[in-house]
Amino acid sequence: MKIAFVGKGGSGKTTLSSLFIRHLAANEAHVVAVDADINQHLGAALGLDEAEAAALPAMGAHLPLIKEYLRGSNPRIASAETMIKTTPPGEGSRLLRVDEDNPVYDACARVVHLDDGDIRLMATGPFTESDLGVSCYHSKVGAVELCLNHLVDGRDDYVVVDMTAGSDSFASGMFTRFDMTFLVAEPTRKGVSVYRQYKEYARDFGIELKVVGNKVQGPDDVDFLRDEVGDDLLITVGHSNWVRGMEKGRPSPFELLEADNRMSLQALQNAAEDTYDNRDWERYTRQMVHFHLKNAESWGNAKTGADLAAQVDPAFVLHEHAADVSSALPACP
Repeated sequence: MKIAFVGKGGSGKTTLSSLFIRHLAANEAHVVAVDADINQHLGAALGLDEAEAAALPAMGAHLPLIKEYLRGSNPRIASAETMIKTTPPGEGSRLLRVDEDNPVYDACARVVHLDDGDIRLMATGPFTESDLGVSCYHSKVGAVELCLNHLVDGRDDYVVVDMTAGSDSFASGMFTRFDMTFLVAEPTRKGVSVYRQYKEYARDFGIELKVVGNKVQGPDDVDFLRDEVGDDLLITVGHSNWVRGMEKGRPSPFELLEADNRMSLQALQNAAEDTYDNRDWERYTRQMVHFHLKNAESWGNAKTGADLAAQVDPAFVLHEHAADVSSALPACP
């Protein structure tokens, strides 16, 4: 399943996504974690030291490799150069699975050893000074979106993406790539304003959205969030001595995380799993195509010099068993 953690800056979404990743690993799920936040703190939250976090390969730096691998033998895509971040798969495309080895993971992922299991960690790469004035951060996450478009995942597979704050994901349709979006909101007016923005964008696309109330100090905070977001409020989280120790660089074993917080993480997993039986791969593929055509018309055709609408395979529907077809393709040289 594909899970996004979103919210305004400082809401605690990176901390909560890292706890959820640890929880999934402890439950023996297959996990690929992706740091798509502009500030790139997920590695540190998962226990990497400063040097290890800085050494994570940037997905954007390997975009040509990613495109060439995913293109496979798809006859509708003339070259990797004509692929954009919204390019959908079709017959002949290579697809990604969570629990496999492939050139994309070899180049872009690193194994992180957690207390109760290992996960793969990928990162978009930080927004650098050279980017200022010439690009915006949603171009950095293009590699993530392209991988999500070509990903097939099962019930015990998880891709957890720590998203950048703000509305960049709405520019390309990336917000429709997830089975569940957890919006982390503080019990403040600013916190719930982000919720309203996501709710408005998601309304017409069947997006599963649940609110995680963070930094909640008492019943008044819970009542405030309930009044503002209603039944979308899934859980609330308060102070954690375990998290405080982690932030000081003195983490305790994950099994010592407070019982109520462990129950909250299980509630997140339960909510995510509840979406599995409602998967609609045809709608998922249709939305992918919709945003690709929209991006092709607005900028993609001009940038690549190609008619990107021709990349759409009208007979192709992404689904779990499609991975069996891509696995028969020859290995990427």
